[in-house]
Amino acid sequence: MVRQTRRQFVTGIAAAGLTLCAAGTVSASGRQRYVVVAPGQGTTRTLEQEGVDVTAELADGSVLLVDGPTDAAADLERVGGVRTATPDVRLEVDLPPVSAGVGPGETVGGAQTSEPTLYDLQWDKQVTDTLAAHELATGAGTTLAILDTGIDPDHPDLARNVDEDASRLFAAGDPIDADDNPWDTDGHGTHVAGIAAATGEGGAVGTGIVGMAPEATLVSAKVFWFEVPADGDEDEPVLMTTTGDILRAVDYAASIGADAANLSLGTAPLPPQTNAGGIRTAYQRVIRHAVRHGTVVVASAGNDAANLQQGGYFSLPNSTAGAISVSATGPNDELVFYSNYGTNEVDVAAPGGGYETEAKTLCTEAGIVAGSCEGEGDGDEEEEENGDDGDDGDDGADANCTECEPGEWPYPTNLVYSSVPPEVYGEPYAYFAGTSMAAPQVTGLVGLVRELRPDANPNRVEGAIEHGAEGHPGRGDPELGAGRIDARETVERL
Repeated sequence: MVRQTRRQFVTGIAAAGLTLCAAGTVSASGRQRYVVVAPGQGTTRTLEQEGVDVTAELADGSVLLVDGPTDAAADLERVGGVRTATPDVRLEVDLPPVSAGVGPGETVGGAQTSEPTLYDLQWDKQVTDTLAAHELATGAGTTLAILDTGIDPDHPDLARNVDEDASRLFAAGDPIDADDNPWDTDGHGTHVAGIAAATGEGGAVGTGIVGMAPEATLVSAKVFWFEVPADGDEDEPVLMTTTGDILRAVDYAASIGADAANLSLGTAPLPPQTNAGGIRTAYQRVIRHAVRHGTVVVASAGNDAANLQQGGYFSLPNSTAGAISVSATGPNDELVFYSNYGTNEVDVAAPGGGYETEAKTLCTEAGIVAGSCEGEGDGDEEEEENGDDGDDGDDGADANCTECEPGEWPYPTNLVYSSVPPEVYGEPYAYFAGTSMAAPQVTGLVGLVRELRPDANPNRVEGAIEHGAEGHPGRGDPELGAGRIDARETVERL
């Protein structure tokens, strides 16, 4: 396991939600892409008569992606039938360092990853009583679309479940890692997919990890790709997406009849003055269209430790009506230190990793805060590159380290353990944390509910999950919504 500074550890935890930052507008060859909100079918022909290209019709034509001249939003809004025209936004992700990869045979929190089962490392599935739920449902016959960095289709824990034919890449830019390739070259999407629907059998080690819906079909809807910015350093590609590509992927999930679409991504909290923009309206229309067509849309609540109720702030897509917004809890069922919250902004909570404070989250079994030892600064990056793991705090008493009282699950075991591409991480599994890890717990649970109640509409599916949750009957808690999900209770109540 690599040894890093405390700042790097915290960055790795908090950034696991793929928070999106605007990095300009979408343009190529002197033309710009716009997200257009229209009344419905019929506006496409009118726009094309004005000399612009409609590249996608979403939500029955009520949202259009349009290529036209630069700075033409005002002109487009004067076209009959157009309500808003907003330049599509390029969104950049600031990737965290790889910080908690664990390989076969390593000891973590007293458990060996080479044991016949990895379930002992999966506290997230233990607290949600997942194995008991599998006696009634496993997600068989359901489809879960993962809108993310892609999925590793060759990972032994996932290969049986991935529908390669239905998987797609949605990329407006010039990706360097794929030619129409929906597979993962980062790791985030594979980790999310494992939480939702790893098979638990024939895995990379022993019997593999257990997903919430181990017999569900996974569809990779890859919306992130690596790209070298035109004005950037050629040696430093960045992970990118666009608003338009996320909207296209949600619409695609509905078009193939996916039971759920998982969006472990989102913007930072946005001020209320951005509320009237066409982008939020476009999200509302596309998500509501997906829900009307039977797809449950699940979104991470975000990792900014922000009260989304205060001051009218919101984030996208989780604040959109129709989406299930999921906050993150730790092994003790408390809201973790990085998770967003807010009355009416969180529908339900699920295990995302970590504890209610940063120090408790980073407290190792040795009673030392990870990365806190004096001298773990500039040299750590070199240790990583040379493969030197250092002492990992074992000599904490002699190294001026910050002492702490570890929880039941010391760092890194209080994070969520799931699949990652071995080609990227050097190992088949890693610990991540974030509301990104919480959302697919709910997405997998949608698969269990839909197996037992295939005709249940998204509102009924959400209601079943909320009524089966633990800790907060009803839907009023600002941190956990209806409570922390319970898989067994949910399926037994159906």
